[in-house]
This record gives sequence, structure tokens and C-alpha cells, in this order.
Amino acid sequence: MLILLPPSETKRLGGIELPLDLHNLMYPSLVSKRRVLVRSLQSLAKHPDVMMAALKLGRTQSGEVERNRMLATSATMPAIDRYTGVLFDALDSGSLTPAERDWAGRNVLVHSALFGPVGALDLIPAYRLSCDSKLPALALKKHWAAAVSAVLAGAEGLLLDLRSNGYVALGPVPARADAVFLRVVTETIDGHTRALNHFNKKAKGHFTRALIRQGESFDTVAELVDWAEGAGFAVRPGRARELDLVVPAEVAANRV
Repeated sequence: MLILLPPSETKRLGGIELPLDLHNLMYPSLVSKRRVLVRSLQSLAKHPDVMMAALKLGRTQSGEVERNRMLATSATMPAIDRYTGVLFDALDSGSLTPAERDWAGRNVLVHSALFGPVGALDLIPAYRLSCDSKLPALALKKHWAAAVSAVLAGAEGLLLDLRSNGYVALGPVPARADAVFLRVVTETIDGHTRALNHFNKKAKGHFTRALIRQGESFDTVAELVDWAEGAGFAVRPGRARELDLVVPAEVAANRV
């Protein structure tokens, strides 16, 4: 089983004094793709104004340029700890037990625009690159899509895709029954289903945390749905190759 998460714009700084090693990241077949992007960002960082425009950074975000310039030598930390924001705050990696973190390391991926899919415990530096960044002479979708789809096609068992649409475009999952996209929805008072925006990331974080803590790999969608019901989550089949995680309307309205 693999749980595929989106990254976040914000990252926790610092880490251990162990520099980035592309060969130690999950999916070594992506090393050459990763190296091209790392070098591209390092080169672009020599021209701060150009980089800030390419990455859509404001003047108060100039520190992101230096982080990209220092990619190869700066401190690293596990991906699951590096990312911050609503989803990762709800996941709360710092409170996981060693056994739970080990499970996450085997079963959770974070899809970075810079590194492609990385394991939850893969050591990465702080960086700035998003799925919609516009690098000179390098289109991220063209760079990543086929290579990422190829490694995901080799995954065995259930593949649960929690990414945003922008990251799905950087590597669609294989079209098979056990590769499904999870949508966060609620039901209106007239019975219609509505996709959520604000609560979307938080719900995905809580759901991922629950999956990590139960520590069981599911092989089929049916097994996942059965577990979710017992764990207090309303998960049901949605559109083709999709599951709906249904958030009660009162919870969605209160944004708690």
C-alpha cells in the first residue's frame, strides 16, 4: 500500500548536518531527473530577480533564493517532518511513535515538485519549487509526468492518491482498480455532494495520520473502506477510480 501526499509551500528549517544525497531517496530511477532540477535551481539562484519571478515570490520571500542556492550543502530532515502547513500539522509527525514512523517510511510518499515522489523518511533540504513554477527552458509537467507515472505503475497493492490536481499532472497514477484518488466532500442539506476547499487538507492529514497509526497495509479498496468505517471515517465510492471522504456538514461549516 502507498499513500501519496502533496507537499506544501512552507517547510520547516534546519535539520541534521547531512547533505542531500539523491541516490538515497526512494526511486533511484529518478536520480537524473532530480539532478537536472537541483542544478537548474542552483543556477537560477545566481540571478535572484529572475528566480523570484519564476517562483512567484514576493520581496519578503527573498530567503527562498538562498535556500535554493544551498540545496546541495544545507541540512536535511525526513520529508514528513520537513513540510508544514494544514495537512502536515494535522498529520503531526512529531507525535508518531518510532514504529509508526517506520510504517510511514515504507508506505507514505510525498510528491515534491523538485524531487518527485520521496519516502516519508527520505532526507531532504528546505527548498522552494511548486507544481506551477515556471522555470526557464524547463516545463515541470513534461519533465516529470512520464517518469513519475512509470514508478507509480510499479507499486504493488493499493495506491491511495491524496494529491492536488497540480501534482497529479506531474505524474498520474496508473488506471487500475486499486489506484484511487481521494476527494474530501460534504453533503448539503438537499443531499448534494460538494467538494471542500478549506477543510480538504486538514481532513487528509487526519485520515493519513489514522492510517499510519493503525499500521496495516491494505491490498484492496474494499479493505480500506471497511477499516475506515470502524475508525470513524465516512469513506465511500465516488466517481470512477475515486473515493469520497465525507466530512459532516456541521464540521465543514465550523472549520474545526
